[in-house]
Amino acid sequence: MHELSIASGLVEKLLQFAQENPDKKLVEVRLMVGELSHIEPEQLRFCYESVTVDTPIGGSTLTIENVPASVICPHCGYNGRPKYWENVVDLAPIVTLRCPECGKAADAGQGHECSIKSVKFLRKEVA
Repeated sequence: MHELSIASGLVEKLLQFAQENPDKKLVEVRLMVGELSHIEPEQLRFCYESVTVDTPIGGSTLTIENVPASVICPHCGYNGRPKYWENVVDLAPIVTLRCPECGKAADAGQGHECSIKSVKFLRKEVA
C-alpha cells in the first residue's frame, strides 16, 4: 500500500512547515492526484488521517482533486482522453497508453500527478 508512504512523506513536510510557522494552524491540504498514479484517494485520505493523529496538524482535512488522464500520440497526433479496457475487472475500466485513433502506443500527457495544489491555514489566536 503505497498510500501510506505518500501520506507519511506529505505529513513529514507539513509538520516541518508547522514547526517553522508556529503562529499558523493547518486547516486543509489540497492534492492533485492523477488517474494514472494508481493512488486510491480513499486509502490516501485514511492514511493521512491516521498519520496526523496526535500531531500539530491533526484534524486538518485532506482534499483530493482527480486529474483525468490524457494521451498524446506521436504517430497520428491525437491529443485527448486515453483508450480504456472495458469489463476487464469488476471495479472500473483500465486506462491504456494506446491511441484511441490509430491504436499505436501513445505517451501520457497528464495523469501521473501527485502534488500539493494548496495549503490552507489560519493564524493562531495569541492568548
